[in-house]
Amino acid sequence: MPPRSNILRSTWLRVPLNQPSVAFTQSPLCLRIASRRTITADEKPLPKADTSGPGPNQAQALHVSEEAAAMGEITGEGGPDLEQGTPIQEVLKRDEDGKKKAPQIIQDSINSSNSKGSRSYSTSARNQEEAMISFEDGGMQTEGHKFGLPELPLHSMANIKHRYDPVIKQVTNLLMKDGKLSVAQRNMATILNHLRTSPPPAVNPKRPLIPGAPPSSHLPLNPILYLTLAIDSVAPLLRIRSQKGAAGGGVALQIPVPLGLRQRRRQAVMWILDAVSKRQSRGSGRGGFAQRVAEEIVSIVEGKSGVWDRRGGVHKLGVGARANLSFGRRR
Repeated sequence: MPPRSNILRSTWLRVPLNQPSVAFTQSPLCLRIASRRTITADEKPLPKADTSGPGPNQAQALHVSEEAAAMGEITGEGGPDLEQGTPIQEVLKRDEDGKKKAPQIIQDSINSSNSKGSRSYSTSARNQEEAMISFEDGGMQTEGHKFGLPELPLHSMANIKHRYDPVIKQVTNLLMKDGKLSVAQRNMATILNHLRTSPPPAVNPKRPLIPGAPPSSHLPLNPILYLTLAIDSVAPLLRIRSQKGAAGGGVALQIPVPLGLRQRRRQAVMWILDAVSKRQSRGSGRGGFAQRVAEEIVSIVEGKSGVWDRRGGVHKLGVGARANLSFGRRR
């Protein structure tokens, strides 16, 4: 084991503490930077602005219309109206070379124009006086209205909210799911397009359509009438309401209740959608549902749909329960 060495007693590790420290001083940054000579205003004065004449972008030439208007005031012939645009005829009148190269219709309009200084037409909007229209049949002049005032009373359908046919609007709302109106409108457009492009249907005489229906060959020409005719033909005239205890002993009594127009159409559309859900799909895609609805509409007109049987069953049950009308009471 090596002998221990005393660090405090060893002379070779001692540092003299009484030696004076050397101070390192550094000159300021402003003195260490080399001096640069600057040019003052006394040695080289700045150039002064020349105010004797206009600058390069001042006193430009006048526009061709402004120049023609100024020349017309001097000669007294009257120039173009600066508030309106300058027609091409007046420009070509001052340019003979351009007049020769202009189209024939413009040359004819220049030759048949009015006297010098007048304007045949303007490229901008007409004046307010020219827009006034007098209605002789009404015996009144609507000043300030370009198309006149509407006739009173207003039509019930003269509103942007009623721009669609009532049947189209009702069926579209019934086709809508989860509040997606745009999808329902797209499906309705597909249905109407299919009815328009499909061949004329062959009507079954055993299941005739409503009275007053046009020939089947005319239906594809008006798809809205096509759809309305199919819905109204299978729409039930009544519904069966069950009234508890009316038959005695707690037995419910079947009472027929007539339906309104919108109620009849709604029931018919619900039957059609139920039949569409049972149809076999022919493929995938977002237009498959609308295609099946259109095919069901065509089958209704042709008398092949099962909706006819449901309508006949409701009417048969209503005829059998017509004796119970005396017990009918609204809830």
